[in-house]
Amino acid sequence: MHTVCLLLASLLTTATAEEIVVTGDLTLEKNAQLRANLVIRADYVTIDGNGATLLGPGQPGKPDTFQGYGIVADGCRGVTLRNIKVKGFAAALVVSDGDHWLVEGCDFSDNYHVPEAGWGNGPRQGGLILTRVRQSVFRDNRANRVWNGLDLDQCSDNLVLDNDFSHCSNVCLKMATSTRNQILDNNLSYGLRISPGEVHARDSTCVLIESGSDDNLFRGNDITHGGDGVFIRVLNGWVSTGNTFIENDCSYANNNCFEAWSPGNTFIRNKANHGSYGFWLGGSDQTVLVGNEAAYNGMPDGFHNAPEAGFSHGGIVFVSGSSSHSKIVGNHCHHNHGAGIVFRGDVPTKGKRWRTFHWIVQQNCIENNQWGIYGLYGDWIYLANNTLRDNPKGNYFEGVTNLIQAEDDLDMALPPRAVLAAPAVATVGHRVTLDASGSRAAGDRSLRYRWDLGERICETPVVEHVFTKPGFYRVGLTVDDGVLADLAFRDFLVVGEVKSELGTEGDAGQWGSVIEGDATGKAKLVFADVRDAAVGRSALRFSPDVYPGLDVTAVFPATRDAGWDFSGCRQLAFWIKFQNPNTAGFQDAGPVVTLEGPNGRIVYTPADGRNFLRDTAESESRWMWQQVVIPLDGNGPWKREPAGNVDLERIDAIGLSFDSWEAEPFTIWLDGMTCQ
Repeated sequence: MHTVCLLLASLLTTATAEEIVVTGDLTLEKNAQLRANLVIRADYVTIDGNGATLLGPGQPGKPDTFQGYGIVADGCRGVTLRNIKVKGFAAALVVSDGDHWLVEGCDFSDNYHVPEAGWGNGPRQGGLILTRVRQSVFRDNRANRVWNGLDLDQCSDNLVLDNDFSHCSNVCLKMATSTRNQILDNNLSYGLRISPGEVHARDSTCVLIESGSDDNLFRGNDITHGGDGVFIRVLNGWVSTGNTFIENDCSYANNNCFEAWSPGNTFIRNKANHGSYGFWLGGSDQTVLVGNEAAYNGMPDGFHNAPEAGFSHGGIVFVSGSSSHSKIVGNHCHHNHGAGIVFRGDVPTKGKRWRTFHWIVQQNCIENNQWGIYGLYGDWIYLANNTLRDNPKGNYFEGVTNLIQAEDDLDMALPPRAVLAAPAVATVGHRVTLDASGSRAAGDRSLRYRWDLGERICETPVVEHVFTKPGFYRVGLTVDDGVLADLAFRDFLVVGEVKSELGTEGDAGQWGSVIEGDATGKAKLVFADVRDAAVGRSALRFSPDVYPGLDVTAVFPATRDAGWDFSGCRQLAFWIKFQNPNTAGFQDAGPVVTLEGPNGRIVYTPADGRNFLRDTAESESRWMWQQVVIPLDGNGPWKREPAGNVDLERIDAIGLSFDSWEAEPFTIWLDGMTCQ
């Protein structure tokens, strides 16, 4: 490696930007103003900006003038970048397919920035735009007055520490399909795009997490004054789970301090105050909240957008989506203009479609709200050692079954620990064992057990059970010591006996595809046999290789000469799951299933226009297998066209069609396809 000191800054201050190609270590002239951009084309180089500024063509207030990238690298590793300023570009730093970067002490402010933009995500522009970047460190940098401060797409195992990515017109931190990152002690405040007097902040938020962004740690960040504070979004059905939020301040959000639509996330000792809602958690199954403060939300003299019928606003609110197997422990919910804690099942069906299910609410201080706990259409809610005071309307419960109020004992501080050993898949008619004998009480107190298996209730440490029907079962366990409790759960897939599968047991090589709108002839579906099976030893996985954004159809067999006799079958059944990175997910009714014969085809479509990969059978089907059963006579929820003229005695192929908004390839898993 060699070191280059760029001294001829005067050559680079003309109106036309120069491109500096970096192939070795580089030190810029101290505090130089360079109308230039850097293109990095080497590994293990160090670039010391020495206080210099790279100037792009952008003019404040004229978004279209922000063009090009200040610093760009593709496929480089081990790069160190420090002490440089980049302004006036569409994006300051654009890195793809890199690892082991160190970026420190840089200022990426005053790039593409559109505070007056309307609704929508907008382009990936602004400060740091990273794609498939791994095992890198970003510390002590700035990116203010930009569209997106830090934009992570398919990035993993990075450390983001002590940065200031505040005052962004779209999102301070955006994460898509980004995992195991540590976001520590950053200023991510004022992710806000709003006009004076406007009610909603359009799509702006401080932190936006979506599309399989799992197992990230957020600790000690300033996430205040956003459109939302933290928004875990699931427009496309692809959840983000396993994320942990510790001691972040998400207060003063125009809408929700925390908003989440994903399962399995944990919130510990965060502040969610002075927003319209503290925690708005819809579709947030398997959620844990411990020691958070949610206060002064929905106040008439503060933010109070989107009041809910019945309770108006609240501190911790679970509505508009299922919320099973959740723990709300040791939180302080006070002075909310509404309720301290809210849960609400499906209102149109009065809880018949889904209920809030299997909760523990204990050791919370709930005071100076209108209601303490406000609950509609829930089941199996365990309350213990909560301090409720000065809530003039008290608690409100309607349509709540198995509401358990334990005897309070404020000397009891440590809850028991529930431990569950059980498989995740069972077969109809076969005995399974669920074992909670490893659960432990604090001290010498004895434990009580309560199981809900979906088919019966049990109260012993070990349960043996035979499931009678295939499908999804939400199995829950609560253990308590007479006062405090803990819970565990198992999401059970119960499959039927399958003697022979149609194309989903080692048959990937026999599938073919039809791609609508493929003008190039290069698009196809790529099929593979994978071990992630619901039935048998393997499942089928497929994804478009080049996706033009219209219908794709998977066909089995590709030769269309199967010659099956389906005349004795009542239904076609299969298990399916999906991942779709496109923001809006799948569109139209689907999947559309076609049976092809020598004289035509029968097409089956969900009769009510439902798409099973958008409006899933269960909340858990967003991330698990779900079973689809299609009556071959076209009755019930599936429409058959044509009604006659095609003979089930000779079916030569099965087609399954999918259509997604936007053109990023999606992935489908298929298993256990049978004609029964």
